[in-house]
Amino acid sequence: MEHALSPAMLAELRRPRPYPAVSVLTPTHRREPDNEQDPVRLRNVVTEARKRLESDPAVTRERRNDVVAQLDRALREVDLAHAEDGLVIFAAPGEHQVWSLARTVPERVVLSDTFLTRNLVAAQAAERPFWALAVSADRVTLWSGGEGRVVAESSGGFPLERRQENFDAERQMQIGDQPSAFRDEGTRHFLREADTAMAALLRDQPRPLYITGEQAALSLLEEVGSTAKEATLVPRGGLAHAGPEAVWQALRPVLEEETRKDTTAVVRELTSARGHKTYAAGLDELWQSARDGRIRLLAVEENFRATVSDLGEHLVPAEPGDLDAREDIVDEIVEQCLETGAEVRFVPDGTLGDANGIAGVLRY
Repeated sequence: MEHALSPAMLAELRRPRPYPAVSVLTPTHRREPDNEQDPVRLRNVVTEARKRLESDPAVTRERRNDVVAQLDRALREVDLAHAEDGLVIFAAPGEHQVWSLARTVPERVVLSDTFLTRNLVAAQAAERPFWALAVSADRVTLWSGGEGRVVAESSGGFPLERRQENFDAERQMQIGDQPSAFRDEGTRHFLREADTAMAALLRDQPRPLYITGEQAALSLLEEVGSTAKEATLVPRGGLAHAGPEAVWQALRPVLEEETRKDTTAVVRELTSARGHKTYAAGLDELWQSARDGRIRLLAVEENFRATVSDLGEHLVPAEPGDLDAREDIVDEIVEQCLETGAEVRFVPDGTLGDANGIAGVLRY
């Protein structure tokens, strides 16, 4: 199952497909007893997709068989034992993808000539993805981080390992000073290679970067390259050979402190916007402002959801399952804001007070 959405991958998902491009969405659960319903709901929504394909006169028999086969393959790839909060399956002639999201999605089936990506985009923004680089004299590992986790990442040629014969073990033993490994030319060359690889990855997939390692390693990386100068440095050795839990626990206090600072900064901007008459709140106003490209900063409480009906000039509350109900209007607003270059920030529940879950700062 896929987790990380890169700009290149999003562009690929958004390109037009031969009809029908099928998007199947269902909420999932991480823990018992809620997750007991997930297999049944998943089977039901995939069955609905098959029925929609069967009854659509615009779908030829050959193409229907192809897409149904892709749905079956996707279903076999789903790992509900490691489910998060939402699941998205894409299937089209000759291809399929399965996405696990750390943000819930409405249960729905969509047949179109493009895949439905707005829930992926909103989940990516809510997850606040980052890169973490763990550095030592003989190994550099890369981790992809998000909401409550890091996972090993093999992009960009990582992990990088230095051949053992490059070390002068006898010299290190005589000196008795392990940090001296960061003063030899071989280590400089090795960390310069790591810096070059990381810089290339950041150009393709820009994210905040955290770098862990002994202080000597961090200092040398700053000296020989450019990535450390723009990264958040976490002086903690031993993580280049560690597992995901150790890396996450080392980063967690730093991430939590940054979240607190970011939330304070967002609230400060919203307060200032009230005084400058550029403040907006409420789904109706923000939906229109997002479509007009007027939003500069959008703040959304992490678990805010709303189901509405679009009456043309206004959004009105609706119940899930109502005819023409838009169950993911918040994700639509998030995606539209990102498309027009706005900054989107997710904040803890209750942060926005009387804004009822969502607020923004307008450009004009």
